[in-house]
Amino acid sequence: MKTVYDIETFIDIIKPFYPNIEIKEYTIEEIEGVLINNYIQLIGKVQQFSPLNMRKFLKNYLMKFEIQNLKQVIISLIIGMGQEERRKNINFLVEVYLDNTEFIEDLLKLTTLDEIQIFLKKSLYNIPIREGILYFKKNKEIFVLEAFLDQLYFNHLREQLKNLNKKEKIMISLFVKYKTEIYNLNVIYRGIKNKIDRKLLSQFLVNDYLFLNEDKLNHLLNLNTPDDFLSNVELYLKNITKTEQIFITLKIDPKHIIRSIEQFYITYYFKKFKIKIDDINFFTISKILEVLIKKEKEIKFDILPRVIKIIHKKFRGLKKL
Repeated sequence: MKTVYDIETFIDIIKPFYPNIEIKEYTIEEIEGVLINNYIQLIGKVQQFSPLNMRKFLKNYLMKFEIQNLKQVIISLIIGMGQEERRKNINFLVEVYLDNTEFIEDLLKLTTLDEIQIFLKKSLYNIPIREGILYFKKNKEIFVLEAFLDQLYFNHLREQLKNLNKKEKIMISLFVKYKTEIYNLNVIYRGIKNKIDRKLLSQFLVNDYLFLNEDKLNHLLNLNTPDDFLSNVELYLKNITKTEQIFITLKIDPKHIIRSIEQFYITYYFKKFKIKIDDINFFTISKILEVLIKKEKEIKFDILPRVIKIIHKKFRGLKKL
């Protein structure tokens, strides 16, 4: 893949690993949407053959794509898109798997933020939408709405762990904890980088910890620069992995700090669980989570960055002409 600089050829190379993908315009947005759709289809297929509790967990996991739909509906409304144009930004497949097709169709018919707030009043999304829209009206800033919705997702995922049996909980709780910690670190990093009020920022954190407890997160929250943030995170993670005798190194790419941190957590996760083949329950759960993690990682860290690089290179070449 690294030797290809033509986007059509690149898509042909990945097609065997992403069945039935069809690209018409070869834009970054279209390719990302098609890949995410393929990922959702994969989760749907895995869900069909999973144990009952895993099916429930996967359904809750898919909620993050519905939240993305909610963000798209609201943002497209704010910037004045027409209804048909707004529909193009929605992933309808995830609503099929969540049995929420009617919900998203009704949401798309609404034409004001007040209508959206009233429509969602009795839903799980009530408080984040209410607080986010209120903040937007006062400050013309969408960040708070997005952050509250993301926080809701991780809180909801954590709540679902109560319904799992012992073996499921062992593996899935670590998965949820590492995902949540990356979310917390990303919120803090973005807040420091964009000079967001720290008291406001603290409201978006999720109280679920893997390596970094509440005190450590509060310390990171009050740092002044991204460099300070990075050096402290490196120190914390280095000490933890030594204690657990899982010797992995955090290798930071300055251009992609959170991506580098996430790669560290993924490596830790797979080193932590060396599953015995003879334990069929552990093995089944581990393989399901492995598919989720590795396919998402492949799309986020390998495919999309390469797509962006190829298309930008082509665009720069056209500009020179």
